[in-house]
Amino acid sequence: MTRDEALALMHEHTASEALRRHMYAVETAMGACARRLGEDEEAWATVGLLHDFDYESHPNEARSPTEGHPAFGVALLRERGYPEPLCRAILGHATYSGVPRDTPVARALFAVDELCGFLVACALVRPSKSLADLSVRSVRKKLKDRGFARAVDRDEIRQGAEEFGVDLDEHIDFVIQALRPEEGRLGLGHA
Repeated sequence: MTRDEALALMHEHTASEALRRHMYAVETAMGACARRLGEDEEAWATVGLLHDFDYESHPNEARSPTEGHPAFGVALLRERGYPEPLCRAILGHATYSGVPRDTPVARALFAVDELCGFLVACALVRPSKSLADLSVRSVRKKLKDRGFARAVDRDEIRQGAEEFGVDLDEHIDFVIQALRPEEGRLGLGHA
């Protein structure tokens, strides 16, 4: 699936600009992870772009492994011939799916998903509304504040870095650096 095809599918199922921006952030971080590891950048970025495309149209409040997000989206991707390892990576980013994160692409997706959302939230409360002056120290401080961005699962951020085999501080910095050039597309930098 090309990026244009993935983007069209995501737009077809996602009206929320905030959710679209989240998927752009994860797309960017996944591409950076692939570059760093010498993997297929386009394939990994597409996984990031598509990982939540069904979240809005097929929510999964019951956290069922077979209904709603991400099961609905992956079924649609499989019908379109999307590669099985990439489908499994998307399934695996939802801990309730029961699908193990047993490939580098699956571990990378899990490692960047919640973190991207958290980093954008951190940037939005800064006077600059930018990632340009966001530091690892500031992010770590916000991680300790359970009242801030309370929907973000801090345990998944820590677990994601651990499963990906990277130091959390280094991972936070890596993702900040990856997202900085794209902050306009992410709705940031409007101070």
